[in-house]
Amino acid sequence: MLFLIALLLALFVLPSPWGVIAVVVAIVIDLVEVGVGVWYSKRRKAKVGSSTLVGLTGVAIDPLDPEGQVRINGEIWRARCDLGCEAGAPIVVRAVDGLTLEVAPA
Repeated sequence: MLFLIALLLALFVLPSPWGVIAVVVAIVIDLVEVGVGVWYSKRRKAKVGSSTLVGLTGVAIDPLDPEGQVRINGEIWRARCDLGCEAGAPIVVRAVDGLTLEVAPA
């Protein structure tokens, strides 16, 4: 956008040497903006997939003996806890098996 404005100014408003300078400056600013945008978008890894649930903590909604439901980050999941867990107890996700979380008491 800045390049187009500088180009229009160079063609219709600014005298000869200043028009070229305005276009060059606009190109440089546009390239810097693109570079900063690319850098900003690549600075963090995307967090997607079921593996991101491993290690999160939550709360058991139902007694887990050995299966029940847990709440993690506001979402309700089906969970299995081999050690058993009471309702309301904190849990930690150890693994993901399909749509069932393998959890342990925290």
